[in-house]
Amino acid sequence: MKVTVKDVKHIANLSRLTVSEQEIEKFTEQFNQILDYADILQKVDTTGIEPTPYVLPLSNVLREDVAVQGVSHEEALKNAPEVHNGGFKVPRVLE
Repeated sequence: MKVTVKDVKHIANLSRLTVSEQEIEKFTEQFNQILDYADILQKVDTTGIEPTPYVLPLSNVLREDVAVQGVSHEEALKNAPEVHNGGFKVPRVLE
């Protein structure tokens, strides 16, 4: 399927783009080059190759999810610059 000048004008209109006649010719050629390349890729023999969304193998690099004991309330607040009503005191943002 070849892209025509009419197709490019329609795409530009849908995209609300102002495109000059020179650009229309250029884009028509470029769209057709892209489609020609896609046709070449369609001819590649892929029998026995599993479809995948990634070109490289993925591996999980995260550590095992293990529950650990957290810090106590008092221990967390001992490094706070200021404490107010049992919590961190921070500067007022809204007045």
